[in-house]
Amino acid sequence: MNDTCTAGAAAGGAGRADGARVVDPLLGMLTDEDSPVPWTEAAAMLRRLGEPALMPLARTIANARTPTAARRAEWAFSGLDVPSAGAYAPALAHAHPRVREAAAHALQRRGPDALPAAGLLLPLLADPDEGVRASAKWALTDSGPGVLPLLRAARRGRAPAGVRAVLLELLAAVGGPAALDARDAAAVRRLIRIRARDEVPEPMHLCGPWFALSTDDMGAVLDAFGLSGAERVTMRLGASAWRQDQHASTPHARCSRVYVSPVLDGWTLVFGTATGEPHPPGGEPPGLVVRPRCAELSRRFGAAHWYGVCCADEWSAWCLAEGGEVVRYYDAAHPEQTVGVPHPAEPAGALPHEAGDSFAGIDALVTGAFLASYEAVARDLGIAAPRTAAFVAGGASVNPLALGPRTRVEGGASLALTECGRASGHPPGALRI
Repeated sequence: MNDTCTAGAAAGGAGRADGARVVDPLLGMLTDEDSPVPWTEAAAMLRRLGEPALMPLARTIANARTPTAARRAEWAFSGLDVPSAGAYAPALAHAHPRVREAAAHALQRRGPDALPAAGLLLPLLADPDEGVRASAKWALTDSGPGVLPLLRAARRGRAPAGVRAVLLELLAAVGGPAALDARDAAAVRRLIRIRARDEVPEPMHLCGPWFALSTDDMGAVLDAFGLSGAERVTMRLGASAWRQDQHASTPHARCSRVYVSPVLDGWTLVFGTATGEPHPPGGEPPGLVVRPRCAELSRRFGAAHWYGVCCADEWSAWCLAEGGEVVRYYDAAHPEQTVGVPHPAEPAGALPHEAGDSFAGIDALVTGAFLASYEAVARDLGIAAPRTAAFVAGGASVNPLALGPRTRVEGGASLALTECGRASGHPPGALRI
């Protein structure tokens, strides 16, 4: 019988207290990079041993001679079968930052079951090591709404200013705006007003749909989309909310709120669901709803555009309507639904579905500075540019990828609730201000 089987039999037949005697042989197998025995077998046995292996693994992480040995020990440590989250207290207070980070990560894996040990994580928010601080934040966030009273009490205590700011971020991340008390909510609004005054537009990460309306009437835009509860925000916060919501998996995250930009070079941009409706029919091409929606909006605002891109693939789409009529519609996923002749805003060249994956992800990957330079060079040299949605938006209205100091800004940005959001509230999550 080999060493692994011998140690495994001892670990399997012993109680947790007696199992401590096989920890050292298993640790040797775990960290021996030349061993013919798979290290995962030793790691799995250590995990089953649970608490008797906890501090020995912590010492192994702290004293590992190679990065590989440290990573193996961390993997075993993160999944220990430990009944009580409080057992991690010594590791959370360990002198080595890698052990403290590993202990916080282990608690994060426990989710709400780590709540009894949440108080042990609070000191790590002021840890000198960035990785430890980040792991403590993730663990507190994943412990669920039950941690909110602890976070509120800590914020009202004598925590340093930097930690108090992190606690405010955690409150928003766990419970959303509703988790903030009146004083904290007022502080956030005050900070938004201050930062919004001189904010310079920044290129946005594009992944999802947005509308562009030829208007400076914010009230009319909110009314056209059935929005209410509009809160003044910075452009950075609005873009952060849209990006977070588009990639969220929580119920109603994508349909609860809409980011409405300031007037940018004469256009108001509306970032939200694929059709501007909280719950469009599922499984159908967006064009069935987008085209009549754009036509309706253009009757009210003169010109109404809809654009869509995906940061994960080459999907790109646009709909351009003027005076109540759709003059151009294109969807790379459904080219058979194309309406109208190429718009003057579309550079010459292949449409996305015809270009293969040559320009896949270009809307999401290029920076505003690169895009501006590319467009200028392309114009000067007569080079055909790909007809992706961001490029089309740059010629027909406003390209969110190319926002910058030269963009003319009028009015302010808002984050508003849809009909769905009025029932479910803002999605949880901390946003950039």
